[in-house]
Amino acid sequence: MIFVDSSVWIDWFGGTSTEETQRLDQLLEHEPLVVGDLVLTEVLQGIVHPRQLRRAREHLLSLTVIDVAGVEIALKAADNYRALRTLGITPRGTVDTLIATRCIEEDWPLLTRDGDFRPFAEHLGLMLI
Repeated sequence: MIFVDSSVWIDWFGGTSTEETQRLDQLLEHEPLVVGDLVLTEVLQGIVHPRQLRRAREHLLSLTVIDVAGVEIALKAADNYRALRTLGITPRGTVDTLIATRCIEEDWPLLTRDGDFRPFAEHLGLMLI
């Protein structure tokens, strides 16, 4: 399973060609992908046109959608946040901290364009692709 972050989906649905969207095209054909409920929200809330919204919603819901957090992940995410703070790194977002933690706990690689995940990879074992 590979977790795809909202930064990639937003570009993909918007027709922006990046290294990550090209990788997503390849993965869609060959790998099982995970969409987090929080990613679902982040992606869909930004789509204005009803037709695009319907297509994006159908596409995302055709994949494996998971709840990102829960009590255990929330507690581990708080630990990860504090661990990075101890190193002098302040994670910018709670959602990213939850996503990174879920991926770390499940050993899921994360496909993202968001540099905010780098400290989780460098110090806590998050696999970025």
